[in-house]
Amino acid sequence: MRVAICGGGVIGACTAYYLTRRGINVIVVERTEVAAAASGKAGGFLALDWCVGTPLDKMARRSFVLHADLPPEIGADWAYQRMTAYSGFVVADDGARRHARAKLNWLSQSVIITDRLGTPETTAVVHPRKFTSAMMSAAQRHGALLCPGRVTGIVRSADGSRIRGVEADGVTVEADAVVIAMGPWSMAAAAWLRLPAVFGQRSPSLVYDTGTDVPADALFLEYRDESGTITMVEVFPRADGSTLVTAFSNQTALPSDPATVTPEASEIDRLHVIAARLSPAFRPERIIARQACFRPVTQDGLPLIGKVPQSEGVYVATGHNVWGILNAPATGEALAELIADGASRSTDLAPFDPARLRPLIPSPLPLS
Repeated sequence: MRVAICGGGVIGACTAYYLTRRGINVIVVERTEVAAAASGKAGGFLALDWCVGTPLDKMARRSFVLHADLPPEIGADWAYQRMTAYSGFVVADDGARRHARAKLNWLSQSVIITDRLGTPETTAVVHPRKFTSAMMSAAQRHGALLCPGRVTGIVRSADGSRIRGVEADGVTVEADAVVIAMGPWSMAAAAWLRLPAVFGQRSPSLVYDTGTDVPADALFLEYRDESGTITMVEVFPRADGSTLVTAFSNQTALPSDPATVTPEASEIDRLHVIAARLSPAFRPERIIARQACFRPVTQDGLPLIGKVPQSEGVYVATGHNVWGILNAPATGEALAELIADGASRSTDLAPFDPARLRPLIPSPLPLS
């Protein structure tokens, strides 16, 4: 059996890894580079029990365990570390004096910590690009091939009864099964498959070289600007000495090429101001990346994982939104089981069945 995976992000890399561990031949088709989009620019935050009461709960718990097991299993370092997570808010300097000193010693006076959201037993972080690259490299060591190319369609037999592979840059990549894992760009596949809509949620971020000045404290803060607008700011320190600061998520038009995604100057300027208010560790000369990425989201907020309706041998895995890095291992593991055995045992994929949502285009014309 040969499986073609469309997309070299974290979902594609984890799916490739778990398929190759079963001895299945895999070819990953990626138009830009591994971890080119959100898989390389996300916060990398992991939580055991933040999806309680939702269909994602069991998947998140399974994936949190896999994240802890994978570094020694693969023998690679992608800055995995356990951490503590806090919530709070940012106030004006004189306002801070009216509050009790509920703060962490690396933060400025204007940051007030209100609650502890997670402990090292329940929250962790990885460097997303290093994690995605390590998973892809592990899949390649097990025999996976990484092929550059832009996928433009599914190729079927003359009578349409079976999958022959995918078309990439005018060439047929032969395969017995196909996985669509292109993040928000999976929406392009809705032109030739019965897929629901996938949208892009855009987020800018700054990455600082903070060394040992910032401990393993994730922050989720309310920030009120001069106009009174409240913005959620997230801070994710990593074990490699880098810290990501992000805010201002919005849904906007998705560019056709992931390589062209860049942050808006005004958003970066606002992030500079906010980060400077948070801690003296966030100095302008320490910035090592100014970036933006699009996370894939669906109409009901749940990912699409499973068989594509009316397309035997075609599967999809996208729409994970903010939990893409967290849930990638469990997604890859369960999808590999579904492809190889016909059913997933480690995680119930029924809540994520693509058939639950109306397809974007009712009757796509298959390529042949």
